[in-house]
Amino acid sequence: MQPIKLSQIEWHNVAILFTTPILAIIGCAFVPLQTNTFWLAVAYYFFTGLGITAGYHRYWSHRSYDASRTFQILLLAMGTGAMEGSVKWWSRGHRVHHRYTDTEKDPYNAKYGFWWSHIGWMLIRTENKARVDISDLNADPLIRFQHKHYAALSIFMAFIFPTIVTGLLWDDWIGGFFFVGVTRLVFLHHSTFCINSLVHNLGEHTFDDKRTPRDNWVAALITFGEGYHNFHHEFPADYRNALKFYQYDPTKWLIWFASLAGFTYNLKMFPSNEIEKGRLWMQQKKIDEAKKNLNYGVPIEDLPTMTFEDVKSKIKETGIKLLVISGVVYDVTDFMNDHPGGKGFLRVSIGRDVTASFNGGIYDHANAARNLMQSMRYAKLVGEVPEELKALEE
Repeated sequence: MQPIKLSQIEWHNVAILFTTPILAIIGCAFVPLQTNTFWLAVAYYFFTGLGITAGYHRYWSHRSYDASRTFQILLLAMGTGAMEGSVKWWSRGHRVHHRYTDTEKDPYNAKYGFWWSHIGWMLIRTENKARVDISDLNADPLIRFQHKHYAALSIFMAFIFPTIVTGLLWDDWIGGFFFVGVTRLVFLHHSTFCINSLVHNLGEHTFDDKRTPRDNWVAALITFGEGYHNFHHEFPADYRNALKFYQYDPTKWLIWFASLAGFTYNLKMFPSNEIEKGRLWMQQKKIDEAKKNLNYGVPIEDLPTMTFEDVKSKIKETGIKLLVISGVVYDVTDFMNDHPGGKGFLRVSIGRDVTASFNGGIYDHANAARNLMQSMRYAKLVGEVPEELKALEE
């Protein structure tokens, strides 16, 4: 990143993101918290948070499902109360993020560090000329209205509305402002900001590891199910983030339950066959990486070649203990006294092809034995083995 200039500071974002925590601390210190107010703050936290995840994110940014106009208006009101910008601004930035993930054009590039992707990108104005298509947002009068009047609408939904509710219902005007309004907003901001920061730095690459997004079940608990971020970046048009029934994804549940009443429909799901391909690909990649730390012996294709006559001559000249299994010559000199079946059987197997007896003619050796034999490879056999030197039974 280039050095930051004073003229690049986004002062209105600085004011919101630094003033609200101070007000929240003042409220917690001096304003009594009533039980009703506490539970409303929790409910409004989920209400506005799901407006971001189900509305701003999965509906308007990714169009992962269709929604009735009534449900769109509800989602718009919910998300506006989160005070994270208009749908047009938020969704444009998010589409840029997906198109240019981890590059200089990514507005919350995780490679610039945790704090940049968490909050810094909102405090510092950068030159970002990345282009994405938002014609659908520009064509929607509901989105245009919210964008035009966003300042007034967000102040009302974030602070005034919850204050009125607590004031009229149980006469807690001050508590409504400080706890349901301000404190709830601080927690909501930093929980949803974790989608850009925490899950781009900590967790598992379940489906792909080309980019920073990760799956993190702990993060899912504080981001309304958005913690399964590796899945999301691989399959962004899927209305789900979590696939398993036990994985926490209240955003998915909201969208699905709304579909039962007809408020949402055409819920998009990526083919399970392709999802499993991605999962297995990463599992195989991890297995291959782990195998690099293990001794699998000299690869068969890299072994020198020997004829069976060479094998017999080598044994006679040096006393080395060689035997043949499936076209590979093995040196069992140092294994003679350790063979679980006894030294005697190995002694009578020296200089012979014991493929049949090794594979069940006498005993069908376990996988562990076959793995151990890899470290004893000596040469690759070429040519034929005389029938009388093929061991079939004891």
